[in-house]
Amino acid sequence: MSKGTSKFAISQRLRTLMCLVGQAVVFEEGCELIKELMGVEIGSSQLQRVCTYYGKQVDALIKANCESIIPRLESAQHTPDSAYVMMDGSMIFTTEHEWRELKLGRVFYDHQVVTIHPKRREVIQSVYVGHLGSVADFFPKLERHLVGYRKKVIIGDGAKWIWNWAEDNYPGAVQILDFFHAKEKLVIFARHQFKQEQARQDWLKDQTDSLLDNQLEQVLVSLRSCRARNTEAKLAKQKAIDYYIEHEDRMQYRTYREQGLMIGSGPIEAAHRSVIQQRMKLSGQKWSITGAQAITNLRCYKHSHAWDKIKKIITAAA
Repeated sequence: MSKGTSKFAISQRLRTLMCLVGQAVVFEEGCELIKELMGVEIGSSQLQRVCTYYGKQVDALIKANCESIIPRLESAQHTPDSAYVMMDGSMIFTTEHEWRELKLGRVFYDHQVVTIHPKRREVIQSVYVGHLGSVADFFPKLERHLVGYRKKVIIGDGAKWIWNWAEDNYPGAVQILDFFHAKEKLVIFARHQFKQEQARQDWLKDQTDSLLDNQLEQVLVSLRSCRARNTEAKLAKQKAIDYYIEHEDRMQYRTYREQGLMIGSGPIEAAHRSVIQQRMKLSGQKWSITGAQAITNLRCYKHSHAWDKIKKIITAAA
């Protein structure tokens, strides 16, 4: 085996390119790109094996607290800014368990949220962590990426697994229930309750304004005073009431906005589309658990602007 090659008898440069291409596009297309770029013919199964091999190395190194390969936001120890921590799950199709939830975490500073125009903001840098499996495995992996961020703001939907973890591990963090999930409960109830569109919209505006003004109690009074028109409205009404009571402490939206904080989890929902679904939820795809996790790891590092750490793993494995 020549200098710079690995167990695959492939140069370090080519292995790095294979991982870069394999995480970006389907393997068949990746082979075509490599042929055009380097004049080297490889098979799709070979490309898949290389990507899987190096993508798998990430989890073992993170579990071992190998600090040099764990992505961090710049100047994590010194900035006074709040670090947002968001997480959510989406489903991918696997050969072993059919549809299975892939959990994704996103971490970024508040100064990295830039306004594109009055109704649109974007995050210019983030650290991503993905895991195909249980929360018992996801959270330790995520926590290794949270070291050094003093002020944390956790934003999520109503999933109990998120808030149980936040309460147990980061009781001093600001916890915010995603505003749009909160509003959605009102929308569902209004859809079943009001026949006239104008009456529905007027009621929704009043309740939405109250939510944004820290007037959750007023919203609860309004809900309770509505006599449900049908079974669907009755069920939606009770679900909304129960949801708001459970998350009351996470719904102080006026206070959050006055502090300059975000109140929505849009960035993690966008991340699922750009980091996970664009590569891993294409028509006809089926993933092995191992293969899906490996590509998830590679994509998270690429989108975290931490590809240099993947290069380090590939170099060390030579």
